[in-house]
Amino acid sequence: MRLATWNVEWFNALFDDTGRVMNDAARSARHDTSRAQQLAGLRAVFAAMDADGVLIVEGPDTNSRRSTVTALEAFARWAGLRARRAVHGYTSDSEQEIGFLFDPDRLSVRHDPAFSRDVPRFDGAFPHDVDGDGMSAMIRFSKPPLELALVWAGRQVRVIGVHAKSKSPHGQTSATEFARISVENRRKQLAQCLWIRARAADHLARGDSLIVLGDFNDGPGLDVYERQFGQSGVEIVRGTDGARLFDPHAEMALMSRAGGSPMAAEDGVSPMAAEGGVSPRPVRGGELPTTARFWLSPQKRYFEALLDFIMVSADLVPGAVWRIWHPFNDPEITPELRKALLAASDHFPVTIDVP
Repeated sequence: MRLATWNVEWFNALFDDTGRVMNDAARSARHDTSRAQQLAGLRAVFAAMDADGVLIVEGPDTNSRRSTVTALEAFARWAGLRARRAVHGYTSDSEQEIGFLFDPDRLSVRHDPAFSRDVPRFDGAFPHDVDGDGMSAMIRFSKPPLELALVWAGRQVRVIGVHAKSKSPHGQTSATEFARISVENRRKQLAQCLWIRARAADHLARGDSLIVLGDFNDGPGLDVYERQFGQSGVEIVRGTDGARLFDPHAEMALMSRAGGSPMAAEDGVSPMAAEGGVSPRPVRGGELPTTARFWLSPQKRYFEALLDFIMVSADLVPGAVWRIWHPFNDPEITPELRKALLAASDHFPVTIDVP
């Protein structure tokens, strides 16, 4: 089974209100790219991945006029994908929904927020002391995670699809304001990750096979504010006890940040990875992995970050293969596919092959 997560930049802008694919020369919401160019890139990348299921982050909008499911299924027909059925969960407050495209001949999938006695569903509110003042605030998701029950070859797997809060301030020029909002956003992002971890821990305690994947807008060693809070949101969701989730790219980032993380084995290999005999696919030149590439206008350069992850429970680790479809760091990416990846989005897909 191959699953993928991909943040498709402003996918919503490629459809009209009826869900029709707008394959024309008009500008897309992606910088300096037409809708036809972005759509051609998306079609090429989806075809190359050929995944059984794809979590779509920044999916088409659902509102009184638009439907995430209608738009995604229209795209799948237009692109000729076998992953042609779509599912959507709770509606977002933004124009960026979390959806899931899948091959109905290979997978059975439904939106299924499992009952938990102690942890609220993602359409509710999560009490957490965000400011450290001893008083709980009610945390809510603007983009509620998508909880799925997935059946593959008679085996049920629980899936949580994530688009965590961005920590970047927008439209602020004052350095003081930038720092204040960055810290405030990080607190909210970490609270969201605590909520996701609590839901994940419930599944792990029940012995469920679990996959948590998506755009976490965070990762080990990503920014200076992490020192203030002690850990990244990815580490929170990953867990530090026996019921840990595993993603080899997160492990690499942890070891790089710590110069040999205490959560890793002495030989520099994660204990879970060593037991399962898995490793991420190689990257060109041995660079640390990244999944997103942004243009920084003031500095006139690109910034790359590891933001997208596929974390799995221990029973899914043995023999699994992770891949970041990076246009420059994946040695198997052809020039044609590189061009398609760069036209399609500012994030690159991550896939996992589970035997």
